[in-house]
Amino acid sequence: MKTKVVIVGGGTAGWLTAGIIAAKHCASPALLATTEVVLVESPDVKNLGVGEGTWPTMRDTLRQIGLSERQFLTCCDASFKQASKFVGWQNGGQDHYYHPFTVPVGYGAVNMAQHWSAANYPDSFESWVCAQGAACDQNLSPKLPQHPEYAFSLNYGYHLNAGKFVELLHQHCVEKLGVTYIQGHVDQVLPANNGDIAAIKLANGMQVAGDLFIDCSGFAALLIGQHYQVPFMSQRHVLFNDTALAIQVEHVDNNAPIASCTVATAQSSGWIWDIALPHRRGIGHVFSRDFCSIDDAEQALQAYITNDPLLSQNKVEPRVIKFDPGHRQTFWQNNCVAIGVSAGFVEPLEATALVLVEKSAEWIAQQLPRDCQSMAVLAKRFNQLTSQRWLEIIDFLKLHYVLTQRSDSDYWHAHQQTQSIPESLQEALTLWRTQPPGLYESNQRFELFSSASKQYVLYGMGFRSDVSREQFGLQSQQAMVKRLLNEKQHNIEKLLNALPTNREFLTRLNQ
Repeated sequence: MKTKVVIVGGGTAGWLTAGIIAAKHCASPALLATTEVVLVESPDVKNLGVGEGTWPTMRDTLRQIGLSERQFLTCCDASFKQASKFVGWQNGGQDHYYHPFTVPVGYGAVNMAQHWSAANYPDSFESWVCAQGAACDQNLSPKLPQHPEYAFSLNYGYHLNAGKFVELLHQHCVEKLGVTYIQGHVDQVLPANNGDIAAIKLANGMQVAGDLFIDCSGFAALLIGQHYQVPFMSQRHVLFNDTALAIQVEHVDNNAPIASCTVATAQSSGWIWDIALPHRRGIGHVFSRDFCSIDDAEQALQAYITNDPLLSQNKVEPRVIKFDPGHRQTFWQNNCVAIGVSAGFVEPLEATALVLVEKSAEWIAQQLPRDCQSMAVLAKRFNQLTSQRWLEIIDFLKLHYVLTQRSDSDYWHAHQQTQSIPESLQEALTLWRTQPPGLYESNQRFELFSSASKQYVLYGMGFRSDVSREQFGLQSQQAMVKRLLNEKQHNIEKLLNALPTNREFLTRLNQ
């Protein structure tokens, strides 16, 4: 019997989901006999289009759906992302730290954070254990031109033009993966007797029936929100930001450097993101309207642009995006599952939006339900897993705020108040005061943030763990640590001499 998956909504979430499921179930004539993927998209809905940063997971996603890296980089005006750089989060000045995509040297064999703490914190933690920050300082590519597609010297994700990425995914899914595309506005949801969705009815009268419906309709949440009325769980009491001003600014000239990291610069009531593509930079101010007016936020954004000599000074009006940070109470109801903004949305810190789309679509593709009984079991497991992931995301994003030493505004002061910090994060911070985050701290097979990521943010923000060499028996590992640090330093020198800049790599690729 053929299973029909109907995706409601296009955009990055819809087309990524379609591509991931179709690549698994529809990429050959034999598979097409068992599964059909249909994407229904309204011509009236504009793509949110601000998700321009990815995790390294996107490399595997692109490879699995059959896109070449060269095609992706050239068609989507893409560049390389190797880290997030946080400026002014700790003290409000020019202090900064990196959260790189490359794990500390020896990761899995030795916990370098223990040795760094026991050695009384030599240098910054990231520079002590990793070469990637040094590469980002010089805007270097993570790979050599002769590397095979998706191979690397330093782990990386991408910065991309979200609109062009949607166009590429649309074309690839329809032409290469057998996805059926229907354009039309959803006018009505037609229920079955058991409470499932039997079909959706479009404004032109057409009915699209299906076995599994995936809601990728963004803030509208046509199926999970409007039809099923699944409650939305606001997290505004934890993550205060509820508005973004997004703008696209051209480089001052075609030779301007292309940064290897997303730069997140703290402001009095939020922060400014800065993402460099070959032809422009995507810049935006995320803030809380409880602490800052839209006019004041726009002034801060324009001042950021004005003070950067590498940016064109042509006046551009920012796009205003208002949102309630949070997520649905459940994500899979009957035969409907929400992916993307319809499932939840929080500020773009650490670029969690796209990776959650990837992970959710992969999970469904691997365990596509074939009957009602199995669907009920999978829905229960998906809801448990996704709820845990949202808790993890909220804790990790909040971690960036709670350790600040800034006292220049009510916004930063409020982030430090105990009542705004989830109990699970409070417990973790208590534990980390006596031992750094480690591999054995979590038993979640599908966790999003490794202990390495927690270490980079924790110690980048000035946190200190009280560790002695005797406490963890570190003396026996001293020779290994010394060897690893020497290898890291050699690796830095080798990479800095060999790697081209992002601009040089991408220019050569396009030629």
